[in-house]
Amino acid sequence: MSNHYHLLVETAEANLSRGMQLLNGVLSQRFNRRHKRVGHVLQGRFKGILVEKESYLLELARYIVLNPVRAGAVAHPREYRWSSYSATLGRIEPPGLLCTSWILKQFNGDPRRARAAYRRFVEEGFDVRVWDAVKGGILLGSDAFVERMGPLLRAGSPDTEIASRQSFADRPSLEALFEMVGTDRELRNRQIHRAVTRHGYSLSEVHRYVGLHPSTISRIVKGLSAEVDAKDKV
Repeated sequence: MSNHYHLLVETAEANLSRGMQLLNGVLSQRFNRRHKRVGHVLQGRFKGILVEKESYLLELARYIVLNPVRAGAVAHPREYRWSSYSATLGRIEPPGLLCTSWILKQFNGDPRRARAAYRRFVEEGFDVRVWDAVKGGILLGSDAFVERMGPLLRAGSPDTEIASRQSFADRPSLEALFEMVGTDRELRNRQIHRAVTRHGYSLSEVHRYVGLHPSTISRIVKGLSAEVDAKDKV
C-alpha cells in the first residue's frame, strides 16, 4: 500500500520478527541507495497476527488482495502490480517466494477450475471485514482455536520472540547506521548511542560491528545520554 504492506507468511519456526527485521532492513537500504536518500522507508512496528489455517486463511488471503480496491488505489485487484492476485490466477509468473498451490487446492484439484473458483471467491468478498474477527489483537480463528491459544492472549503476542523484539522489526541495520561514519569519531559515537538507545541493539552487537570493547560502548552511551538529559533540563 502507500505506507505499509501486508504479508501472509507461513513459518515453521518462531522467527517471524527476525525475518521482518531482515526484510525491512534490506528493503530500506536498497530503496535509499536507489533514490539517494536516508532514514526510514517504513515507520512503526509490524503487527503479527496468528491465523488458524483451516478456518480463516482463505478469508485473510482474499482480504489482502482486495485491500488496494478498498483503499481506492485500483478498481480491481488484477490492476494492482504489487498484489499476488494475478500470479495466483496464472496470469503472470509467481515470484519465488510466493506459494499459490495451497490456496488453489482449496477450491479444486484441477488448476483451471481452481483459478476460476478463486476469482469468483475474491470478487464475492468486497464486503467481508475479516479484521472484525481478530481476538485480542493477535489471533484470527475459530472459538476453539482462540481457546486453545488462550495463553498467547494473556502474553499479548503470538510468540515470545515477537513480544521481545517486534518493536525493533523495522530498525535500520548496523551497516546502514555506520555506513557514512568513516573516521569521524564524533559521528561514530552518536551512531553508537542511536543504535543502543533508539534501535535497541545490545552492547555486544555493536561491539562485534564497530570493534570497540563493550565497556567503551557503555561509556559512550552513558556520556551522550547525560548530555541529552542536560540539554532537556536547560
